[in-house]
Amino acid sequence: MKKLLILTLAACVAFSVAAVAQDTSSQSSDSGMSKTAKAPLKTLKGTVKQDGDKITFVNDADQKSWDVMNPETLKDHVGHHVSVSAHVYADKNSIHVMKVKMMKAEKSAM
Repeated sequence: MKKLLILTLAACVAFSVAAVAQDTSSQSSDSGMSKTAKAPLKTLKGTVKQDGDKITFVNDADQKSWDVMNPETLKDHVGHHVSVSAHVYADKNSIHVMKVKMMKAEKSAM
């Protein structure tokens, strides 16, 4: 009878340790998600500029220039007026572009 009680107690301790370890790993995954939450996904309209190898995005609203973290997404749009969906990292003055859409050219008034 003592062996059964000790075996049951050992199983409970083992399952408790496994549950705590699993809970700890899910908390560390959540902290990675909170970093993404600090960089909200926004839609910005502006112009893609290139200076040497560096590609930047100039926002229409405030004329602020943003460094592009993944310039390969905008390399075919240099000089164009575009709308981008991007994660904005204000502390780094940079954006990570998720989607690019060409804007239609406005007709000039005659």
